[in-house]
Amino acid sequence: MSRIAYVNGRYVPFAEASVHIEDRGYQLGDGVYEVCEIRSGALVDERRHLTRLSRSLAALRISQPLSDKALHFVLEETVRRNRVRDGLLYLQITRGVARRDHAFPEHPVKPALVVTVRGLDRKKAEASAAAGIAIVTLPDDRWGRVDIKTIGLLPNALAKQRARDAGAKDAWLVDSEGFVTEGASANAWIVKDGLLVTRPSSNRILTGITMTVVKEIAARLQFKLEERAFSVEEARAAEEAFLTSATQTVMPVISIDGRVISSGKPGPVAKRLREEFHRTAEIGRKIV
Repeated sequence: MSRIAYVNGRYVPFAEASVHIEDRGYQLGDGVYEVCEIRSGALVDERRHLTRLSRSLAALRISQPLSDKALHFVLEETVRRNRVRDGLLYLQITRGVARRDHAFPEHPVKPALVVTVRGLDRKKAEASAAAGIAIVTLPDDRWGRVDIKTIGLLPNALAKQRARDAGAKDAWLVDSEGFVTEGASANAWIVKDGLLVTRPSSNRILTGITMTVVKEIAARLQFKLEERAFSVEEARAAEEAFLTSATQTVMPVISIDGRVISSGKPGPVAKRLREEFHRTAEIGRKIV
């Protein structure tokens, strides 16, 4: 079946979906987004994603285009119309359409809302997790408020492409002091001396929804967690490394910059956290 997108109040064929050329998201990257996993026909951690969406909108002084109840309906209806059981939902809100100017429109305009859905091969994802992935490290040259989930992702896109050019899956970004901040599209973790280590929440990282759930799992399983910065060298010498995101849940990292981590195979901590993830995440009602 053909894909369906929700665009500013209408459900339209994906191939025909479009926004105005003076939408500020297209012109200036003036907008925010969320990505929500769909698993077995239900949305995963929708409440947490929408809470973070509200925070991002408030930070940029963009009004929410729909009430929480109406937005929830749109998300579920877009999934239902696409009949996706396993996949990803992408939600984007921009400030809207206005004459191009860096400053906000003098007279407020209606924010623009786009929702799309696409299917994913769960078996392929599980195969990647079973094998583990390679990453590279790159300088973190993003702006100073990456805690806001904006659509201005050019540095992330360039980092991801450089990782692919190097034959790796992702990039871990490194600050001027030599410490890992996070991945190009995920949070970064290591296991060191039996401790789970990840960077604490601040304006230097985007606090991931999956990261939050993994912290809950760690507490339940009585894994010791240390929230602090770690260096690239510490990561290379760690017992395990992994990343977390809505698109990959918990993904083991087996090499950094071509150097094998420990045994070169996914470790037991990352495996356990991945196994436990969907038992702890908030799974919505079945839509399809």
